[in-house]
Amino acid sequence: MQIVVNTRLLLNDKLDGIGWFSYQTLKRITINNPDVHFVFLFDRDYDDDFIFSDNITPLIIGPQARHPFLYYMWFNYSVKNLLNKLKPDLFLSPDGFLSLGAKCKQLPVIHDINFLHNPKDLKPLTSKYYNYYFPKYAKLATRIATVSEYSKADICKNYKVDETKIDVVYNGINEGFKTINETEKQLVKNKFSEGKPYFLFVGSQSPRKNLNRLIAAFDEFKSQTQSDYKLLLVGAVYTSEGDVKKAIDKSKNKIDIIFAGRQPQEILEEIMASAFALTFVPYFEGFGIPLVEAMQCSVPIICSNTTSMPEIVGDSALLVNPFEVTEISKAMIHLFNDSLLQQQLIEKGNLRKNNFSWDKSANLLWQSIEKTQ
Repeated sequence: MQIVVNTRLLLNDKLDGIGWFSYQTLKRITINNPDVHFVFLFDRDYDDDFIFSDNITPLIIGPQARHPFLYYMWFNYSVKNLLNKLKPDLFLSPDGFLSLGAKCKQLPVIHDINFLHNPKDLKPLTSKYYNYYFPKYAKLATRIATVSEYSKADICKNYKVDETKIDVVYNGINEGFKTINETEKQLVKNKFSEGKPYFLFVGSQSPRKNLNRLIAAFDEFKSQTQSDYKLLLVGAVYTSEGDVKKAIDKSKNKIDIIFAGRQPQEILEEIMASAFALTFVPYFEGFGIPLVEAMQCSVPIICSNTTSMPEIVGDSALLVNPFEVTEISKAMIHLFNDSLLQQQLIEKGNLRKNNFSWDKSANLLWQSIEKTQ
């Protein structure tokens, strides 16, 4: 069997949610199936660490696909011509993009369709591209994988796809997330939060991450408690940077809001393990990887009661309406005042996390691949 894989999001030191899904599942699948030949397609120079086993042939084809016009050129010309030349058994695409006109079976991983529900969250041209092409990808696909039952139902409903065609493959938890001792936690707090406890958000500054309301809720929390707690924001800058910066500048407690930017993976793991709580209140998520990372680190969670998030956390988090600032702040105050609740959420998270592992993810994705044959 020969499988060609879109690996354009395997970027050294720049892995995001889809990148980590690609890395962790492909690493296991390629190693566990030595008799299968995998062709990894990159759109730029790649790191040798991404060539996980001897049964992988890496290829670089242009142009670099980082813009709608270049997406079109890469997938519908460069990738299509290569697929029609190689005639593989399958084209696997972990970021959901497919190659129109390619004469082979194709399996996309469509993580979510937020762009359908919230088109203004993306740049206009990107939003139009996604909303034009992803329905076509869903129809063209031999099978589809996605990362939650919520996303499966959403794709079925909006793209008129039979539910038997879609396989749910949950994300896993990266190995470095773990509990650390109090001395180590204090060193992290000294570095990032002036030695004080902090509520943590991890993710980009995309509008759907709802940072403006989180910042407003933190203001209410500070007003009600007079505590010295900080709000630490970790993640890449997005196009909404201006709006988030305005929200911080307007905050009465802006000196207690710390934006740490994107951090190396090993530092992010320490930051998560040292948090007082994860405050993760997007209004839309296909999965929400920081949720399971917090569980793995024994950190209590406040998260949204929308889309996939209740499915992921079960009873191990305080659920809030992400559109209600006061509801978010009340959850922060409740957790701040109740040490028993903190411990209960940690214990429930320690049980809940067992539902998620990259070994399980890789096995489920491989099962989906086998169903295409």
